[in-house]
Amino acid sequence: MNMKMIVGLGNPGPKYQYTRHNVGFMVVDGLSRRLEISICNLKFKALLGKKGDLLLVKPQTYMNLSGEAVLPILNYFKIEPQDLMVVYDDMDIPLGEIRIKSKGSSGGHKGMQSIIDSLGTEEFNRLRVGIGRPDPTLDVINYVLKVFPKDEVPVITSTLVRCVDALYMWIDQGIDKAMNKYNERA
Repeated sequence: MNMKMIVGLGNPGPKYQYTRHNVGFMVVDGLSRRLEISICNLKFKALLGKKGDLLLVKPQTYMNLSGEAVLPILNYFKIEPQDLMVVYDDMDIPLGEIRIKSKGSSGGHKGMQSIIDSLGTEEFNRLRVGIGRPDPTLDVINYVLKVFPKDEVPVITSTLVRCVDALYMWIDQGIDKAMNKYNERA
């Protein structure tokens, strides 16, 4: 089996820990608990955890520079883009829904654009976690950097569990099975 790498996108530090923009980190943390992989080695501008042929990564570059961490890790471990899965927040998907794709554009997500630019390809897997759109009167940056309000916590909690299940299926059975099972409405 080829080594697989799962990257959760987010911003480092306690200030951002439970914000919408950090759901990628939250999902990877959930998977690390399930698989008992400690993500504590700081290398290549990222926190890494490795077990067997699986590498879990949380870039520490801040969201918009995520590619600066991802490319050197892929190169060092000789991981092909098709064995990469990037997990990130998506405002174009309603809260509580997830989408898995094997390739695609950044959709305006600056962290994803940084990875696409660094790798020179859009041909890698992604798990998009719906965070919903803000009220039109709210600034987008403030929206993604806010913690989930109390009434949304149960929804995002169950969504994170489904994301971990989907990643587990991707690792074990591949992208097609994961897409078929998890690309449905919540």
